[in-house]
Amino acid sequence: MILGFEIGGTRVRAGQAGPAGLIHLGEVATPCDGVAPFVAALAGFVTAETAAIAISMAGIVDPDTGLIKVANIAGIDGTCIAEEIEVRLGLPVTVLNDADCFALAEAMHGAGRGLRSVFGIILGTGVGGGLVIDGRVVTGAGGFAGEWGHGPIVQDPALPCGCGQAGCLDTIGGARGLERLHFHLQGAQMGAPDILAAWRAGRDQGTVARWLDLVSGPLSMVVNVVGASVVPVGGGLGHAADLIAQLDLALRARILRKTEAPMVVPAICGPDAGLIGAVEAGRAAFGGV
Repeated sequence: MILGFEIGGTRVRAGQAGPAGLIHLGEVATPCDGVAPFVAALAGFVTAETAAIAISMAGIVDPDTGLIKVANIAGIDGTCIAEEIEVRLGLPVTVLNDADCFALAEAMHGAGRGLRSVFGIILGTGVGGGLVIDGRVVTGAGGFAGEWGHGPIVQDPALPCGCGQAGCLDTIGGARGLERLHFHLQGAQMGAPDILAAWRAGRDQGTVARWLDLVSGPLSMVVNVVGASVVPVGGGLGHAADLIAQLDLALRARILRKTEAPMVVPAICGPDAGLIGAVEAGRAAFGGV
């Protein structure tokens, strides 16, 4: 049995596959003060039936070294956390970025089911993504494949990004980015829900149109490069179906492949995508159920 975990900055959620879908096993607070407490939190869910552990986490794992870079759990940042868990619990472990797990869940059970190439994107606090081809996550050199939110591509506004560059899509593509863009264009502070409400009411002064232009351009290049059949959208802005529909129209006007079928669509797997993707990653790595 594959034991799956979704690790967040404040809580650890556990689950496994069941006959009717995901079985939730519970959650505990995320220990942030070292490897031993972290492993102990996971160990509380291990049973005699557990054959392997698969983890979804907001961090990047280098596939060559096993080192993880994770900003919100200082106690395990810079460690080979999969190896640490394997040694302490005596079980095989795989760790994936949460956007990769999201994309894998959507490819296997969601909007990309039955399609060969799925590029799942997160438009939440920031911008993330994961690429799945033929049911396998593509991690790439350093584990950074799918991270389309970074690189100096936005010239106006070229805002500083947490990665150390300026002009990254991450600075304007998510919900907080939409708010930054609105302030840059209009000089007024507004929350993303209010910006979208004004857009729906016809009172928007160009913020959403500019956002669609800035986001659809880089996304169209990614779709051309990876040959994605569908782009499921998660995160807060992914719940705005009308906004995603407009992003889809803007994308399909810019890509080389011409299709009448929607490509950028709201994700289906919902808040369990991380856990579902983790379990699927475990199946791919170790077999089992």
